[in-house]
Amino acid sequence: MKQLLLGLHIIILFHSVSLFSQEQQNNTLQGTVSFVTSSNIYVKFSSTDAISVDDVLQFNGTDCLKVTVKSSTSVVCVPINDCELQTGDTVIYTLPAVAPVTEVIEDNVDDSIPAEVAVPQTVPEEKETLYKEFITGRVSLASYNQFSDVRDDNQRLLGRVSLNANHIGGGKFSVETFLSYQNLITVADNYSGRTDIFNVYNLNVQYDFTPTLWAAVGRKINPKASVFGANDGLQVEKYFGPFYAGGIVGFRPDVFDYGFNSDLFQYGGYVGVETTNSHFRSTTTVGAMEQTNQGATDRRYLFFQHSSTIAKDLGLFVSSELDLFNPQGDVRLTNLYSSLRYRFSRYANIMVSYDSRKRIIYYETFQSQIDQILDDDLARQGFRARLNLRPIKYIWLGGSYSKRFASDQQNKSDNYFGYLTFANIPKVGGRLNGSYNLNQNNYLTSNIISVRYSRSLFKDLLYAEIYYRTAEYDYENQRTPYKQDYYGTNLNFNFARTWQFALSGEYSQFEEENNIRVYAQLTKRFRSKKNN
Repeated sequence: MKQLLLGLHIIILFHSVSLFSQEQQNNTLQGTVSFVTSSNIYVKFSSTDAISVDDVLQFNGTDCLKVTVKSSTSVVCVPINDCELQTGDTVIYTLPAVAPVTEVIEDNVDDSIPAEVAVPQTVPEEKETLYKEFITGRVSLASYNQFSDVRDDNQRLLGRVSLNANHIGGGKFSVETFLSYQNLITVADNYSGRTDIFNVYNLNVQYDFTPTLWAAVGRKINPKASVFGANDGLQVEKYFGPFYAGGIVGFRPDVFDYGFNSDLFQYGGYVGVETTNSHFRSTTTVGAMEQTNQGATDRRYLFFQHSSTIAKDLGLFVSSELDLFNPQGDVRLTNLYSSLRYRFSRYANIMVSYDSRKRIIYYETFQSQIDQILDDDLARQGFRARLNLRPIKYIWLGGSYSKRFASDQQNKSDNYFGYLTFANIPKVGGRLNGSYNLNQNNYLTSNIISVRYSRSLFKDLLYAEIYYRTAEYDYENQRTPYKQDYYGTNLNFNFARTWQFALSGEYSQFEEENNIRVYAQLTKRFRSKKNN
């Protein structure tokens, strides 16, 4: 019996030593890719105590990811060595070899206790967050003044404030806003509108529940569904790997003063997919929106939006809107726009676009005008092509052609534009630009020639520009062409790095009429980036 117990003890001891040996040899941590964006890859671990910023993770035996930010169970990485990973892939972190740290015990009472004890080295946990604070903003005050010897003077002040505060304090809250105030100093005697105009274009608070889920409250224009316009209410968006879905509920701004209007309730949603790798990037979104006025349907439509870039040289953008609500039961293609851009090289690029637009009809808001709008329900179409070339260093030239027309061939126009730019004039410096524009339509032919010279002075503290422009307008119902000359200058002063003062003046002359325009603007920019 004693021999049996002794054998069991030996087996247990041997098994414990074996497990300890295996544990020492298994010096890796296994993580799973939880989320992939265009610039970052998120990896989930059971614990990240042993991982530090700038450590490298491996995929299939190759160094693929570099850690930039970590939390207790997740890390944010950037890809290296052209690695491409997807959600669900498994990556490996190899623990560094641990050298024992010797701690000396000076006061030993019992000689049987050794004077030196090996203490394993531990890596302190770094308290980092998945989010980084990044704040940008701009405040400006401008004055517009126009004086004429035959017309009423026109003067107004305009102030603007914009702010994007992303992940304040490294947390999950973000704030964005764009406010505008305009004061009309001089108005016509018969003017009955507002002279003090305050508009809120953007004002919302966003909270990121996770890197793949956010919600925003306030007035916001969603970049994934910009055709919806501003929404006063709630917006939510969730990613599922490369796929995403979002919902919008709230009120659209008033169509007349852009203020809050509780009668204009709206709700909608969208789904989409993002594809990102080293050679191809694309975003495709489809959605639907129901807009009401005092509970009745005002407009109901679908939208489609796609943008993609292939090898950084070929870009495609397509957007369309399909109105579904119509008392007659018809479906209207309200908007279709597509553009294609191709860069042959650093010295040549081309862009072509086509658009077809109809007037948007809000059936409740414009009840008294519906018949008139539908009688003139023609698609205004347009085509444009542009070519830019740089044949030699410091010289750019190019041209464009655009055509506008309607289904009945009324209000059609052809526009031709060409330019030549010397980016760095020998021995003189500065930039010289000349351009010519010809427009022909049913009732007018115009010719505009412009010459501009500009350069930076005092180590880029001052940017100065002078120009001359002459325009000739030949109306079909007039015998004598209308000709006007413009002389102007623009000055931009950059001081204290974040401050800019712009001043421009223009003098125009037509026969006995003289006009002077003066514009001044003071701008303060601020930018704060905090690595948490």
